[in-house]
Amino acid sequence: MPTVAFLLAPNVHLLDLAGPAHVFAAAAKFGLDYRLSYLADTPVVPTAQGVSLQAFTEIPALDAGDMLVVPGCSGDRLSRTPRLGAALATLLREFPGTVASVCSGAVQLGRAGLLDGRRCTTHHQHQDELAARFPAATVVHDVLYVIDGRIVTSAGIASGIDLALHLVATAHGPAVAARIAREMVIYARRNGDDQQASAMLRHRSHLSDTVHRLQDHIDARYTARLPLAELARTVGCSERTVTRLFAQATGLTPLRYQQLLRVERAEHLIGQGATVDSAAHAVGFEDARMLRRLRSRP
Repeated sequence: MPTVAFLLAPNVHLLDLAGPAHVFAAAAKFGLDYRLSYLADTPVVPTAQGVSLQAFTEIPALDAGDMLVVPGCSGDRLSRTPRLGAALATLLREFPGTVASVCSGAVQLGRAGLLDGRRCTTHHQHQDELAARFPAATVVHDVLYVIDGRIVTSAGIASGIDLALHLVATAHGPAVAARIAREMVIYARRNGDDQQASAMLRHRSHLSDTVHRLQDHIDARYTARLPLAELARTVGCSERTVTRLFAQATGLTPLRYQQLLRVERAEHLIGQGATVDSAAHAVGFEDARMLRRLRSRP
């Protein structure tokens, strides 16, 4: 049961905190037992929106399998945002696992030295100041989030939801992230200079319930052979109607969508040290030749 610990400075923005927290809390409905912890220097934390929050001042035992999330705080300049106290600042600096920030929370990572030599981002109003304050960092403009190793930074406010969905998709697969997004009734959106979005989320920005149900079916079984007739039975449509509706909503055939999910998962496995052959078999290809061909497609 991994812990997601939110480090709360005074005048924290509610949505910076609530968006990611809701994603990880919703994951419990689908069998992912994240434990959420809210840490602060004082037991009562004022927020930028005027509501006070309760938090723990005692730091729990954490390891590299857990995660820290630093929401942003109010302040027209990063230099004026409240600092974390000594204990939380030390935790942030020495923590060995994934560290994520939302909006101006990136300044806390910078103060801890976690942005040096890394790519990062923050709210567009603070990007220039972040670059000036931490010249050893490379600030990426006009993206929702940036991933550099174990350090993940996001832009402003609602982009924390995008960041959290990406982290869930990376750890547990795109199908679970899609179900959480639908549970939250959100418009899944991504941008960036890299393909940071999962294939599933990139093709979920439509309003066709029939196609969403088809995608749910494919997402849960993408490693298996899925004949068009089976997909048609799933939604009670003809094969021709399935192909037409799917193309209208996503610009893809159901087979091409399934292939994208397979290739994306295989890329993740290869990035974790798997061979191309083993990754190909793990995602449902009979051999690695098809995977190599699909990976070479633009």
